[in-house]
Amino acid sequence: MGNIIYRRKKDSKENNGSRSRRIGGRSQRKMAAEEELLHRQALSMVLHQHQLSQRFDGSMSRRIGSTSSRRHTDPLANNEKKVVESLENIKVRRVVLIHGEGFGAWCWYKTIAQLEEVGLLPTAMDLTGSGIDLTDTNTVTTLAEYSKPLIQYLEALPEDEKVILVGHSSGGACLSYALENFREKISKAIFLCATMVSNGQRPFDVFAEELGSAERFMQESEFLIYGNGKDEPPTGFMFEKQLMKGLYFNQSPTKDVALAMVTMRPTPLGPIMEKLSLSPEKYGSGRRFYIQTLDDRALSPDVQEKLVRENPPEGVYKIKGSDHCPFFSKPQSLHKILIEIVQIP
Repeated sequence: MGNIIYRRKKDSKENNGSRSRRIGGRSQRKMAAEEELLHRQALSMVLHQHQLSQRFDGSMSRRIGSTSSRRHTDPLANNEKKVVESLENIKVRRVVLIHGEGFGAWCWYKTIAQLEEVGLLPTAMDLTGSGIDLTDTNTVTTLAEYSKPLIQYLEALPEDEKVILVGHSSGGACLSYALENFREKISKAIFLCATMVSNGQRPFDVFAEELGSAERFMQESEFLIYGNGKDEPPTGFMFEKQLMKGLYFNQSPTKDVALAMVTMRPTPLGPIMEKLSLSPEKYGSGRRFYIQTLDDRALSPDVQEKLVRENPPEGVYKIKGSDHCPFFSKPQSLHKILIEIVQIP
């Protein structure tokens, strides 16, 4: 399976003269109109889905991603019946998918479809102030607030039931928080190119190589959002679109990048700047697995390797040719690894 590489077409040079200016003006208006239409369509899609299922529960994937695995000649898809049979006796079938900074439940649409097709029970949820959750991101100041939808989900689980958590990017901090507070509810925690921090670390510290120190970022970054006014500390951040494409989606299909550009939201700053308190008895006793992405520009392979070296998980897996969003760029490879981890006794 070859790499899927996103390349941006170079803008055409405008010719001199009034005719070219008129054409250029029309072209810009047309592009703006198309972007607005795409934005409305994306919002309409997720809002309609929200009415059907607040946490997706896979139904969105059946609408817009159900044929994805059938259209690829992946060995896992060709042997789907065998995979289903091998999973029949799996006790923990619920897989909870936690998005990273700026994303929402929508980013898992391919993964949901693939997991459902082999008989698992995936659930993707919006963290507070993310996706179609209406909370103002500027009001989300702690990791506990940010993780509230996940915590409520775990609290509602029957006593004898466990789940498998999958956390992407900064969503890894939510997994760590959940392991520390609900260890007995979690069968396995899978960190997908994620912030698998140690005790006393901030999720932001993991990105220091790309973004600089937390202190410097808070003082100098042009991407900060001041929801309470310039005289108050920043409340969130959001990267400029072109930078976002280069950091997150350097190998992702164009359509998925377009979807992301119209649905991503600002990230609350407080949760990723919070130092985690993790104990050996709770967090340390959890079963952790890490999936590395080897063409990642947001969280470099070297940084990911450092994370697993300093805080060793039970197992480490690698996806070649994947950017920071393997659910877009390498969905089949990601699915194959998830199934392998699910089947570990």
